[in-house]
Amino acid sequence: MYTATGRPDTSAATASAAQINAALKQYTPLVRRLAHQMIAKLPANVQIDDLIQVGMIGLHDAMSRFDAAQGVQFETFATQRIRGAMLDDLRSGDWMSRGDRKQQRQIEAAVHKLEQQYGRAPAESEIAKEMGLSLNDYQDLLTKVRGTQLVYLEDMTGDDGDQDFLDRHVADASSDPLAMLNDQRMREALVDAIKLLPEREQYVMSMYYEHDMNLKEIAAVLKVTESRVCQLHSQSIARLRSKLRAW
Repeated sequence: MYTATGRPDTSAATASAAQINAALKQYTPLVRRLAHQMIAKLPANVQIDDLIQVGMIGLHDAMSRFDAAQGVQFETFATQRIRGAMLDDLRSGDWMSRGDRKQQRQIEAAVHKLEQQYGRAPAESEIAKEMGLSLNDYQDLLTKVRGTQLVYLEDMTGDDGDQDFLDRHVADASSDPLAMLNDQRMREALVDAIKLLPEREQYVMSMYYEHDMNLKEIAAVLKVTESRVCQLHSQSIARLRSKLRAW
């Protein structure tokens, strides 16, 4: 469209840009809230600013796709788009394959079963036998899965694909007293679970997480190979996840 002077009429485009900027500003707190909810369940290497940036892209996408005629409130629609953008970005950088994660869960299941059966932490040889593996094959599997985190992305959705799972199980601690209580209980449960690990695995977890030592440094202290430290760490993670799932 052109004006009487023959110049392009930019008023409509300017108004549209202003509306978009106003909407982005209005819903930025929603993006920040969702990012803080999500990061509470993610490993420490995930940066909140990165989640927010990806969430803003999801918000912009929601604004371009929203259709009020569908009878859905914009905030509800935008929340799905924002969370979806964040999860897609996280999954794209999630190094562990589905096959490896399946094997990690099989280790956790064997650990949990034996703990219930023996009333103590099972030995490596016992876990290997439960899984139908030789001790060497089991240790090779521990090296392969390289468990490095207590919470995986799949944990953020229900077993039946429930998309509201995150809303119910991850809350904004600054505005939800119950969430603050649950977070404290979770920390206490984790501390208690670590105390029940075999002594050597306790050392590995302490050096890795409390003293920020790398595998090579831990191996030197324990006088074992880096591969062995990796195995002990993976096994510790499996034990902890088994206990925290029950919690």
